[in-house]
Amino acid sequence: MNHRSTRIEPAGRDDRSGSVRGDEVPSARDLRRRLYNAWGVNLSADRSAIMGIVNITPDSFYDGGRYADTETAVARGIALAEEGASLLDVGGESTRPGSEEVPASEEIRRVVPVIRALNERLDIPVSIDTRKADVAAAAVEAGASVINDVSGLTHDPHLAGVAAATGAGLVISHTRGTPKEMQSMADYADVTAEVRDELAGAATRAVAAGVSREKIVLDPGIGFGKTTTHNLRLLGHLFELRSTGFPILLGPSRKSFIGAILDLPAEERLEGTIAACVLAVRSGADIFRVNDVRSVLRAVRVAEAIESGEA
Repeated sequence: MNHRSTRIEPAGRDDRSGSVRGDEVPSARDLRRRLYNAWGVNLSADRSAIMGIVNITPDSFYDGGRYADTETAVARGIALAEEGASLLDVGGESTRPGSEEVPASEEIRRVVPVIRALNERLDIPVSIDTRKADVAAAAVEAGASVINDVSGLTHDPHLAGVAAATGAGLVISHTRGTPKEMQSMADYADVTAEVRDELAGAATRAVAAGVSREKIVLDPGIGFGKTTTHNLRLLGHLFELRSTGFPILLGPSRKSFIGAILDLPAEERLEGTIAACVLAVRSGADIFRVNDVRSVLRAVRVAEAIESGEA
């Protein structure tokens, strides 16, 4: 296939160049099988994957400063793998609403030693959580095999090219604007349709840049440029994102919409995180990006057993 002529359209449209009609979207099992093979995830396609979060930042909303040096960050990654994480996501810049941008050089200084050490000590894929092509390139060279772009390819026009050139997997998350301004841009007529279509457009650009379709995952960007109502609407309609024909990553971990519902700080939002993940099993989420790997993994596995009728 000529990647540069491939377009990805919303459900029900077929331009014979790689788009997926609503009635032809691959099953969750088929999507996962392709994704796990492409990303090197050692997991049955019957099961969704748990991605453990390793933040090497002083200002992340939940765990900022806890793992801000290489030694503690590596120990955290190893602990999450022991809890059952199938992947790890390493980030050196907080992108919470209102946060300031970190220079690429500082981001590289934070993440590269950690990624290198985790890659040497663990046999699971490591993802780099970054908006910047230079950081992504340095991270992949250090051993990362997935690039997780929270900006949805809007921050750095060269990032998709890095994924294509290196063969890395690519997570395309939905947001609008920068972290500092995103909440002021939370204006949608139909949040599910608009997020779906904007993600499909970003995936089209990634494929045009040469990224293999099988290596792309979409993330609705819970908490990024969205109100609590928007987040709840998306969580209740994740199945609509499947019309794009891509696997779905979900990151609800301890986020502010849970706090708004329960009137609780981030430290007390574990149960809300579990509830969001368990319900998303039925909606078709393929990867859960979370801080609390053991608890979420156990809950998700029970939910999957109930859904399938098999232990």
